[in-house]
Amino acid sequence: MILPKVRDPRLITLRRGGTLTDENHRLMAWWAADCAEHVLPLFESTCPDDDRPRLAIASARAWVRGECGMMESRSAGGHANAAARDLKGAARFAAFAAGQAACVPHVAAHNLGAASYAIKAVRESEGISAGRMECQWQRDRLPDAIRDLVLDDQRQRNDICWSVFDF
Repeated sequence: MILPKVRDPRLITLRRGGTLTDENHRLMAWWAADCAEHVLPLFESTCPDDDRPRLAIASARAWVRGECGMMESRSAGGHANAAARDLKGAARFAAFAAGQAACVPHVAAHNLGAASYAIKAVRESEGISAGRMECQWQRDRLPDAIRDLVLDDQRQRNDICWSVFDF
């Protein structure tokens, strides 16, 4: 579970009563796609003929560019999650990272789902130390406009995100 029981208004868009701007929502979706795409080879090496996670990441990016709707991206996320269903280990977590990234257009808080599943994929494949490096790789790519928000959210949700965001 990566979503808290009480939603943070900073991760809810202005039009839904929160404080998140559309621009920052798009930045979160793009960053989440980056996180998922970085570990996608861990899925594709196991399931080279299954393009559902790759399509989910592409749909998140298409949403950012205004080329697909939120529901279309969310649906692609569901298909990526289905690709993970019968798998174990790194491949499973990498597919879930893609699914979470595609759901950011629907609920911005899924951005940490993409990040945490990507870190879990690397930890499963290469160990804890590599997972820490993955976390740093992700943080190095955070856009300045959302950096403080995402880092604070990582601190707050670290426990429900398997404590992958070492502080």
